[in-house]
Amino acid sequence: MRQELNIWLIGGDRRQVRLAGLLAEDGHSVHTLGLGPAAEGVTEERTPAGAALADCVVLPLPAAAPGGLLNAPLAEAPIPLEQIFAALRPGQIICAGRVDGATHALARDRGLALHDYFAREELAVANAVPTAEGAIQIALEEMPVTLHGSRALVIGYGRLGRALAPRLAGLGARVSVAARKYADLAWAEGFGFATEHTGELRGWLCGYDLIVNTVPAPVLGEAELGELKGECVVIDLASLPGGVDFAAARRLGVTAVQALSLPGKVAPATAAACLRSTICHILHELGV
Repeated sequence: MRQELNIWLIGGDRRQVRLAGLLAEDGHSVHTLGLGPAAEGVTEERTPAGAALADCVVLPLPAAAPGGLLNAPLAEAPIPLEQIFAALRPGQIICAGRVDGATHALARDRGLALHDYFAREELAVANAVPTAEGAIQIALEEMPVTLHGSRALVIGYGRLGRALAPRLAGLGARVSVAARKYADLAWAEGFGFATEHTGELRGWLCGYDLIVNTVPAPVLGEAELGELKGECVVIDLASLPGGVDFAAARRLGVTAVQALSLPGKVAPATAAACLRSTICHILHELGV
């Protein structure tokens, strides 16, 4: 990777704002669009006209908002993704996160080299830590009892489950892990956690004070939620559509929180540093 690149960051949240500053500190020529006032050393742009000169264009996580728009909550006005892509040159490198099919198709039609940084293992692992800490923050705010001495269930034992379970245990919670794969259950048992099979949760949920789901598939429906004791808190960390029936939770009076994109909300500086590392890895592999 060259020492100085021309990098455009278009759209996004506080993560991208912090990322722009980090890249500028690294000595790159950084331009932003749809991110509000630019930090020191960063050039704020009003249109994407100059983006075709960029060595890399960085789009947010997720890249798209409904209706064919860029995910740009800090922008003054909605930004169509098609408008951004039309300003770029064929073959140009785009790094974006959690890219949907329509966005992939737009990039393909323009001949753009689109790379999904959210699909990178190093970013997924790095994001697990601020997500776990954010979940604990929500639990502390919502639970009527302390985590110390509470019974907590973590559903799913992938990257996030493995980051969250020991942190809950470190605060004194009695942690159980639910997973579908017997290998994951074996690993959880090896680290001292009680285990449940995800497909056999019904009948075993009434004793928990906190349930955190990390599985992006239906796990806690009306029947399961109906078993929970009155003050149990449910936190869903899974990407959309999630694993919790929130309509059923409202009908049943269950405290259920859908917590999406926690790294950018609770630790934007850390999330930005993780993004910088991952984007630098991509560009290094491409020989930029």
